[in-house]
Amino acid sequence: MTASRPRNILLVTGMSGAGKSTVLRTLEDLGWEVVDNLPLLLLDRLLATALPEGSDFDDRPLALGIGARTRGFDPERIVRRIKRLRDDHGHDIGTLFLDCASVELERRYSETRRRHPLSLDRPASDGIAREREMLAPIRQWANRLLDTTRMSANELAQEIRTSFSGPGLGEPTLSILSFGFARGLPRSADLVLDMRFLRNPHWIADLRPGTGLDEPVAAYVRDDVAYGESIDAIERLLRLLIPRYRAEGKSYVTIAFGCTGGRHRSVHVAEAMAARLRDAGFSPTVMHRDLGSAPQDSLEGAPVAMVQNQ
Repeated sequence: MTASRPRNILLVTGMSGAGKSTVLRTLEDLGWEVVDNLPLLLLDRLLATALPEGSDFDDRPLALGIGARTRGFDPERIVRRIKRLRDDHGHDIGTLFLDCASVELERRYSETRRRHPLSLDRPASDGIAREREMLAPIRQWANRLLDTTRMSANELAQEIRTSFSGPGLGEPTLSILSFGFARGLPRSADLVLDMRFLRNPHWIADLRPGTGLDEPVAAYVRDDVAYGESIDAIERLLRLLIPRYRAEGKSYVTIAFGCTGGRHRSVHVAEAMAARLRDAGFSPTVMHRDLGSAPQDSLEGAPVAMVQNQ
């Protein structure tokens, strides 16, 4: 058996509940080879095994998930092994440490009703404190530190796509997002398009309980005199820009359509634009951030648009 060629390896570790599973799933979607909770006794054997000659995966980077659940987990030994693998075999090994505030970790464990792996018969806070102390050596060694305290799973996945995608790793992912300005700008957006110039269905009593997914609401939005020309112009813009993002190596593009509450105009336009882009050969995924929020007059402002368009 020929010796294994040097590989690009990323160790993914950190606090339990900080998002390791999300990171590994995202890396796998990007084309990485992913192994989670491999017993450390088998790590050397895995890295010493040569891939079949001519394999299509010769250059695939490898992500190894390790943590408190990993058999034989010992942070100080892991650091020594990383140094040896890098120095003796030439592997390019990075370490991503996922951190998170203890209070947020307690909240996540409380919401999911999962038990912390280091405190199966005690409060989660005890296990979190014990794990933080245990992981101190590998946290200090890690060359990448990511704090997920204020990140949703989607935001964490996008951060990983941005940081760890590369040539030949995954096709660009196009997302169309609707949102409400009243609830803040989406952090993940590459382009933000404001749909508040369209008349607002919120101020029509029969339409207020509905959403942009409902045909009566959609028809009301489409009947705005500015709708057709503006949507055509936005489509032309996106058809110009998306291939340019792809050419520049951007692996994840999020286009956000906003209205005041995020339930009517932005939802319809996001769905309509996604359909147009699919017809143009793109494959967008549609997400509606604020679709489930309750209608609220105080968020929508004065019904000026309704008066002007009637």
